Amino acid sequence: MSQISASLPAILDLEPLERNLFRGRSPKSTWPRVFGGQVIAQSLYAACKTVEDRQPHSLHAYFLLAGDPEIPIVYEVDRLRDGRSFTTRRVLAIQKGEAIFAMSASFHVEEPGYEHQMPMPKVPMPEELPDREEMARTFLSHVPDAIQTYYQRKRPIEIRPVELERYRTGGKMEPKFNVWIKAMESLPDEPAFHQSVLAYASDLLLLDSSLIAHGTTVFNQQIQAASLDHAMWFHRPFRADEWLLYSQDSPSSTGARGFSRGLIFDRQGRLVASVAQEGLIRPRPDRA
Repeated sequence: MSQISASLPAILDLEPLERNLFRGRSPKSTWPRVFGGQVIAQSLYAACKTVEDRQPHSLHAYFLLAGDPEIPIVYEVDRLRDGRSFTTRRVLAIQKGEAIFAMSASFHVEEPGYEHQMPMPKVPMPEELPDREEMARTFLSHVPDAIQTYYQRKRPIEIRPVELERYRTGGKMEPKFNVWIKAMESLPDEPAFHQSVLAYASDLLLLDSSLIAHGTTVFNQQIQAASLDHAMWFHRPFRADEWLLYSQDSPSSTGARGFSRGLIFDRQGRLVASVAQEGLIRPRPDRA
């Protein structure tokens, strides 16, 4: 089975197989396993295809097995409940007859209610930060090869980190990491598409924030790192092809697991989504 391009419309172009069954494919990549954000995005979009009159407001997921990028993924949607205000779906991502990922998603009709939010951190705007080409010229030559490779890799999401110096200075720092993100191309107007794209982007760097306090990164070959679970809440409408600030922190690491959170704001300062994740961050003495 041939792989697809790394464009977001191609990644979310799910093939209907039967009622509640969809097939997704992975983009061309040298990675030995499927990117977790891809499976989150495809699972959420599959669930959205079974709901007509409301948008997702939350998802809760577990990564069960590493996915094989050479093999298509089958998404099985279970229609758990269709209520007057809320709809619930469960999705299993399947390869070789085994579940590699499980997700529950809840959908809510639009209705008015109380409004409040945390303020957006005061950080430079994306135009004030180096793009990928400028990072390559002025910064990446001073950091380890694995970090250079990651930030120079072509991907459907543009990333502009605020605290770039953490990669160069090293040492233990406050576990906070702000990153501006947006899709590299214009996207369709469908809200579910933008929510699925943001779900894709939400897994790009979140686990790495749990290692800042320990003076290392997920790019360190002496660290075994993997996402274990992922939760996301959608608060307000947004466009994923416009700049969004992903403000991440890590309240705790213990038992070889790092816990990370993220608040996602649009450039006007509106909180549009929140994320939480626990991941494996296991030291590997065999690679010391």
